[in-house]
Amino acid sequence: MQITVTKLDEVLVAALVGRMDAMTTVEFDRWFSEQLATGETCLVLDLQGLEYISSAGLRSLLAAAKQIKAKNGSLLLCQLVGTVEEVFRISGFLAIFKTFGSVDEALKSLG
Repeated sequence: MQITVTKLDEVLVAALVGRMDAMTTVEFDRWFSEQLATGETCLVLDLQGLEYISSAGLRSLLAAAKQIKAKNGSLLLCQLVGTVEEVFRISGFLAIFKTFGSVDEALKSLG
């Protein structure tokens, strides 16, 4: 999995590309912990390039959401497509996360 980061004002936008499974989730967890450690508390994850997400990936995102909420921050997801969107829908994760059709929509929701 590749993580490409862009900073827009006070918001960190990260595009995840590839697969988020038991192997690559470790990479995401490490990256996310680094962001929190440097004070980032407002993140938008662009999942358009994510081809696959396993239960390990879902657990990792849930843990990230809990960690950022504890810091009074926001973790928003956008551009869920294909099987990734289906996994979120079937698992009930669409009810847990704030999801948006585009990065711009997610950014606008932050005010």
